[in-house]
Amino acid sequence: MDVRSMWLYRLYYSNTCQWILSLTIFLILFLAFIESPSSLTSTADIRYRSAPWDPPCGLTEGVEVLCLLVFVADVSVKSYLVGWAQFRMNPWLLAYLAVLVVSLTDWIVSLSLLCQERLRIRRLLRPFFLMQNSSMMKKTLKCIRSSLPEMASVLLLLALHLYIFTMSGMLLFTGEKGDGQDRERLIYFRNLPEALTSLLVLLTTANNPDVMIPAYSKNRAYAIFFIVFTLIGSLFLMNLLTAIIYNQFRGYLMKSFQTSLFRRRLGARAAYEVLSSVTAEGEAHPREVGVRPQDFLQVLQRVQLSGSHTQAVVEKVRSYGGDLLSAGEFQKLFNEFDKRVIKEPPPRPEYPSPFLRRAQIVCSHRYFDYLGNFIALGNLVSISVFLVIDADVLPEDRDDFVLGILNCVFILYYLLELLLKVFALGLPGYLAHSSNVFDGLLTVVLLVLEISTLAVYRFPHPGWKPETLGLLSLWDMARLVNTLIVVRFLRIIPSLKLMAVVASTVLDLVRNMRAFGGILVVVYYVFAILGISLFRGVIVAPGNGSLSTDNSSAPCGSFEQLEYWPNNFDDFAAALITLWNVMVVNNWQVFLEAYRRYSGPWSKIYFVLWWLVSSVIWVNLFLALILENFLHKWDRRSHLQSLAGDPDSTYQMSAELLFREVLEEPTEDELMEKLSHHPHLRLCR
Repeated sequence: MDVRSMWLYRLYYSNTCQWILSLTIFLILFLAFIESPSSLTSTADIRYRSAPWDPPCGLTEGVEVLCLLVFVADVSVKSYLVGWAQFRMNPWLLAYLAVLVVSLTDWIVSLSLLCQERLRIRRLLRPFFLMQNSSMMKKTLKCIRSSLPEMASVLLLLALHLYIFTMSGMLLFTGEKGDGQDRERLIYFRNLPEALTSLLVLLTTANNPDVMIPAYSKNRAYAIFFIVFTLIGSLFLMNLLTAIIYNQFRGYLMKSFQTSLFRRRLGARAAYEVLSSVTAEGEAHPREVGVRPQDFLQVLQRVQLSGSHTQAVVEKVRSYGGDLLSAGEFQKLFNEFDKRVIKEPPPRPEYPSPFLRRAQIVCSHRYFDYLGNFIALGNLVSISVFLVIDADVLPEDRDDFVLGILNCVFILYYLLELLLKVFALGLPGYLAHSSNVFDGLLTVVLLVLEISTLAVYRFPHPGWKPETLGLLSLWDMARLVNTLIVVRFLRIIPSLKLMAVVASTVLDLVRNMRAFGGILVVVYYVFAILGISLFRGVIVAPGNGSLSTDNSSAPCGSFEQLEYWPNNFDDFAAALITLWNVMVVNNWQVFLEAYRRYSGPWSKIYFVLWWLVSSVIWVNLFLALILENFLHKWDRRSHLQSLAGDPDSTYQMSAELLFREVLEEPTEDELMEKLSHHPHLRLCR
């Protein structure tokens, strides 16, 4: 706790250092797109894909070692700040050090082999740098780890359910040749692995009713077998898994937030004890204990905070007067850090002319915005009408004369609206609203595209049809960008109170999804690297020896007949898309069958594990997060009161307050007991 350590602490958590660390994490993760096998090709389809660019040995490795050196400096600073005793007790820091040692060793091995090794262990370890830099991701992982026993119990029930019905199906569908039972056995219940796979896919309903049709065609009574399996597995056990995950996750997440709240209160109380002073006001008055406002404000000037937060705290301190701040008042000051202050717009320009003042009132009135929204609606309707009219007309026979004229009129109105709003609000006032900034940028882009279109294709005239140059013509680009004007209609949400409540809840949900999104990135990254190591090059292009060039000869519904060739693991980007398609579970049995034929039956383990991690565990955790947000954030009445003019309506509550209403505030005795045993704080009283 010396001056040098505090200086290093402030430097480490400065915006510049944290920005550099975040950029380094992004850079080392992004290397997977450039490294061999490179994803720098226009298509992932193995039939049309050109040879990817192969970076020379040492290029990406040089960038990678610079990133690793930044991480070495990061872990060194952290170890110095927390001390060796705390470092040895922190599993994340120990794992951080181990990952760096393994990564640097693997990097040296890679260079010694001239970058020709097939498996790079350090690629699998890269997502760790993202996890260790996010405290919320660590909390979420801890919640997931604590929920695993309960999830395992339900997964065991699912496995038992799957096994019983698999054995029953194999015993049930053993008919004579030519009848429905034999077709069912040959297609879906030929052996134990095939039967397990068929029913596992049916658990996700991806192959329903295909798996049932052969037997059902012979006898309608066979439908009972598949209906009962689906009812028990998909509708009961899978939903039971969701309920258990939510229940366990909610409890552990609450505990995590409770711990965070205690740490924050403890830190605030420690600051109060350090800054408190004893003041004697004459002989007749007792000695008072508290913090001088000027001492608190002096310390506040050295803290890195946004200007709005600093101003809010200063105003709160001044509202208490010049008296000493008590422990309760001191604690309330830190609640201001949880609020996002909505900045007041800058003052509007003042015009001397009465006519200009009246024009300013008209152009700044909400009805002027309504007129703009009505014009934008007409713009969208015109685009939609002409898309319907031209749907059955060949491109070379279309006449875009009328639509071209309308497009010019709409863009001129948007430009006029922009100028009038700048006149009414002033340039600072116009730029103070994000909606105006979006409209302005959209208008400028549309104006540039329209001028370019007129310069290339001349002014619209009967029979006017701009030619396509490349993927899109300038005219098509202008129409495509013009459809973004639909974003304007999102502004009606605040005027509808119920919709405003929902929108506010959804925005808070998005803010709290960052940790889950980070975990999903980690899972995708690891499985994509594993997929490249296991399945790179196993899908062979048609005509290369293993596949017929005639697509019509492939079985209906097969990988070849559906032309799923871009779904491969030949590079990192293609692997990500393939994993996404499997996670959606629509037709994922096609991937199971194809990779079984190309690489062997063991490939099913990889895809089933991915389904369990992504579709079962992560999606259910995502649903738990949605339920948690809506149950604890969506207090309809309080939101409506705030929207109706509550004094705190100038604040937006941050994600830190999401669960505050259900958390317990620590008592005075608990805080003082903890502070009395604090290793770095020596209280004088």
